[in-house]
Amino acid sequence: CPVLCTCGGQAVDCSGQRLFSVPPELPLDTGNLSLAHNRIASIPPGYLACYGQLRALDLRNNSLAALPAGLFLGARRLAHLDLSYNNFSLVAADMFLEASGLLRLDLSHNPGLRRVHPHAFRGLAQLRELDLSYGGLSAISLDALEGLPGLVGLRLGGNPWVCGCAMEPFLKWLRGRIQRCASDSQLAECRAPPEVAGAPLLSLTEESFQACHLTLTLDDYLFIAFVGFVVSIASVATNFLLGITANCCHRWSKASE
Repeated sequence: CPVLCTCGGQAVDCSGQRLFSVPPELPLDTGNLSLAHNRIASIPPGYLACYGQLRALDLRNNSLAALPAGLFLGARRLAHLDLSYNNFSLVAADMFLEASGLLRLDLSHNPGLRRVHPHAFRGLAQLRELDLSYGGLSAISLDALEGLPGLVGLRLGGNPWVCGCAMEPFLKWLRGRIQRCASDSQLAECRAPPEVAGAPLLSLTEESFQACHLTLTLDDYLFIAFVGFVVSIASVATNFLLGITANCCHRWSKASE
């Protein structure tokens, strides 16, 4: 058992020890690893390669801003991953690709989280619960969520959502899944634009996005053409009058001399 950790059965608890780095070695049969409430800022590549029995990994309340590529190559049984209360600003493409057995992923309370790559959750076909609450997300790509057929729990509250035209496809998808997907979407509110600030996401209907689908009719085109023609004629007439006036002023000036 690593120094400063306690071990029992297949559980290894290294939480709350003010660790700046992960323990170098763990029991090979570790099934539940808690590194929560430390000061860990990075994880070495391949750190989990030897722990094929790992099923739960708790990394909440650390200083992580990224995960190394291929971290989960040897942890194919990993089902629960907690990355809440860290410093992530981006959920990168294929970040969890090797963790194909994940059932629950918690990315909540990452206040700097601004972007989720469209392929961030690729390979997580079994994922059932995803927590993205209390971050800095103003939008999310629908592609990132459509690849999660097993999703039954989604938390989005506490983000500064911008409910403009680009948000319509995501809200349409969310309304279609709300019956079979537990969500805190009633707590998720729009931060902008001003006319819908404070409104719950699901309170927006198709009518809320009518302005995004305005199309011009034949009458509109004819009116625009007419206005353009009138403006052109008025411009020509104005220039003509200005030319005559300037010519008259010039002649009068010469006559005065």
